[in-house]
Amino acid sequence: MRAAITPQYGPAAVLQVTQVPDPIVGENEVLVQVHASPVTAGDRRVRAADFPGASAAVGRLMMGVLRPRNPIQGTMFAGEVVAVGSKVSRYSAGDQVFGSADHGAYAELLVRPEDSTMATLPKGFDYAQAAAVPYGAITAMYFLQTLAEVQPGESVLLLGAAGGVGRYAIQVAKLLGAKVTAVCSPKDFELVQELGADAVLDYNEDFRKQSERFDVVFDLADVSGFGDCKEVLSPKGRYLTLYISLAVLAHVAWTSMGSGPSAKFGVALGDREQLERLATWMSEGRIRPVMAQAYPLLEISAAHALAEQRPKGEVMVLPILAA
Repeated sequence: MRAAITPQYGPAAVLQVTQVPDPIVGENEVLVQVHASPVTAGDRRVRAADFPGASAAVGRLMMGVLRPRNPIQGTMFAGEVVAVGSKVSRYSAGDQVFGSADHGAYAELLVRPEDSTMATLPKGFDYAQAAAVPYGAITAMYFLQTLAEVQPGESVLLLGAAGGVGRYAIQVAKLLGAKVTAVCSPKDFELVQELGADAVLDYNEDFRKQSERFDVVFDLADVSGFGDCKEVLSPKGRYLTLYISLAVLAHVAWTSMGSGPSAKFGVALGDREQLERLATWMSEGRIRPVMAQAYPLLEISAAHALAEQRPKGEVMVLPILAA
């Protein structure tokens, strides 16, 4: 099969498409022909060894010190089941599925355990649209629903609302019944309003000058700290960030021991149950992706290069081109 490999850390140009052996399917595994895989922020960071702040050393130890331990990258996928192991009962050949993997989705074939984070393709979605959703949406679900426990009627401020996770954070917060204020560039005002934002703020303005107090402030762009946001949080407000640092960890530990506004951080891993809930929301038309451009597997370097420019939507790689 063809696959895109990352032989060393570096810019988008390091990606190479080559022939590799087909994966072998175990008795509890499913073989998926991959039709689409997005270029996520996580994929870009692994390719470039761009592990932020306090995670730099840990990132190298986990992913490979000198080069990627798993050269075939790609963590989200959608495709067709082409074979199943002898003990698999959940899926059959011909099923259309989507989900996530630790690596390996930048290839024509991918093996996943039957009970892994994978679900049936939602109604009304093609492969590219379905593959585009889980990375941002499950991250948003974890931070807003699991960590912050957003309740109906609460107010949520999103810093960097037009980005890859921000676009889904708007939709998830609205699903949870929150009032959403989106902070972004003026060129993205229309987009975030279409996705459900109740109010918008120019990112060039100081959001701390708002008279409103927010129940949740979610930093999706690494533009704040707990100290910056404490004054705009309600008495029981929660500060969330996607970006780990020693300061964040210190604030999480310190605020967990008292009352008042708190800082929260975690890692959104996702599971099959969460993905199936997301698939239901997608089928109901309550979560949708914003698409940018799609590239065949042979042009994966161009796909990564475009994704680094932060386009207004998801950049897709298509290992198997639809007929």
